[in-house]
Amino acid sequence: MNIAFAFKNFEPSDHLKEYASSRFEKMVKFIGDTVETELQVNLTVEKFRHKAEVVLLADNLHISAYEESEDMYATIDQVLDKLEAQLKRMRERHKERRRAGTPRAARMDVISFVEDAGGRAPTIMETDNFEPKPMSVDEAAMQLESLKFEFLVFRNADTSRVNVIYRTKNGDFGLIDPGN
Repeated sequence: MNIAFAFKNFEPSDHLKEYASSRFEKMVKFIGDTVETELQVNLTVEKFRHKAEVVLLADNLHISAYEESEDMYATIDQVLDKLEAQLKRMRERHKERRRAGTPRAARMDVISFVEDAGGRAPTIMETDNFEPKPMSVDEAAMQLESLKFEFLVFRNADTSRVNVIYRTKNGDFGLIDPGN
């Protein structure tokens, strides 16, 4: 990340320069190291107002934030908070679009063991494609109970991940949630 500072109407102290640099370098956690990123920070003093304007340029990304207060350190913190909030919102929107845009279909194979001269060998006998339905864990448990199957693959409505609910030997249910 390349950070360029511009100071107008005042000569910054070394401490202010170090403070601003360390604060804005933390933006890497939102963007990543691999992306070529330009961050232009303009700090201005006009009488008793301290202003900060930041422009962030990266691949397919252009974000700007502006803030002013009576203290330059507070102004830097406030503009950084605004920038972080915008980046979080953009990342969340990107995740939502990615989740909504790609329907996830699953493939189910039925494997059977076939006897041959060397013993038993697994062979795929049947293949089926389906899209898991979004439902809550309680709904999946009720559906599994009514269908009398051993397991049910479904999309968890709370997490948007594909889960498997299965019947245990004692009649209870188990849930497999693969996580992120």
